[in-house]
Amino acid sequence: MSLLDRKTAPDPLDLLPALPSFTLTSNDITDGSPLGPDQVYTGAGGANLSPHLSWSGFPAGTQSFAVTCFDPDAPTGSGFWHWVLVDIPAEVTELPTGAGSGDLAGLPSGAYHVRSDWGAPSYGGAAPPEGDRPHRYVFVVHAVDVPKLEIDATVAPAVVGFNLTFHTLARGVLRATYQR
Repeated sequence: MSLLDRKTAPDPLDLLPALPSFTLTSNDITDGSPLGPDQVYTGAGGANLSPHLSWSGFPAGTQSFAVTCFDPDAPTGSGFWHWVLVDIPAEVTELPTGAGSGDLAGLPSGAYHVRSDWGAPSYGGAAPPEGDRPHRYVFVVHAVDVPKLEIDATVAPAVVGFNLTFHTLARGVLRATYQR
């Protein structure tokens, strides 16, 4: 028996309240397809660039957005947060490739990163253990009913998830995979 033999974790969105959806697209990732090397962590041979994201069709009451990327398949018992970006102004409907670099100058005014499980306030790309099954990467843009989540960059990603449970009006979702 391998240490990587384990049950498949549920899709994290299946555990949250059902919400309406809106359109999320990307020039860099395709729903249901493997991530390319640009979205892979540098330590796993990639460029560690957050993907381009564009969204539309969100509810009229949206006051801000948050972006998350979560891997439920990480062998941790709690998954792995790869990206948490909050307080994106409601008039912003697109992020360019690399917006998750951690450089606040490249973000929309008022938006900021919460540290990922890599430990840095930035996007951290895919890097599943070698030989493990394909991991799922759930990219979500959350339409939020408040202009600010009233948290700060020092909170854990789970605290952001908790707050989003109570403030998300709808979600745009792309699911990608990656295996080494």
